[in-house]
Amino acid sequence: MEYNLSIFLQTIVILNAIFFLLYGLQCFISPAMTQEFKRFGLPDSQRLLTGALQLLGCAGLVTGFFIPVIGFMASGGLAVMMLVAFLVRMKIRDGFWESAPSLLFLALNSWISWKFYALFVSGIK
Repeated sequence: MEYNLSIFLQTIVILNAIFFLLYGLQCFISPAMTQEFKRFGLPDSQRLLTGALQLLGCAGLVTGFFIPVIGFMASGGLAVMMLVAFLVRMKIRDGFWESAPSLLFLALNSWISWKFYALFVSGIK
């Protein structure tokens, strides 16, 4: 079955996937990311799990071009991660500018999830 994704949606999904690819990789290789998770009060295992989930989310976003239900689950999962990230930022009393990216990506992934859901449902008919 062929799914019709607008060029705009495709571009947003690809840029979003690239962001999570880079952030996910940084969780594994960046000393600065190790320090950031310590600042959050989270153990190394949480940093590694976060990186792995973000890489899986990236792969799921791209897979969503072919299997929309996977894109729906991936973007929904990333939205939940961004909600948790925002809550962690609030807990450690980060300011608006430090917290804003998590809110932006929460909104963006929620929107992408809704779009993938609509594609998935339209394909069921």
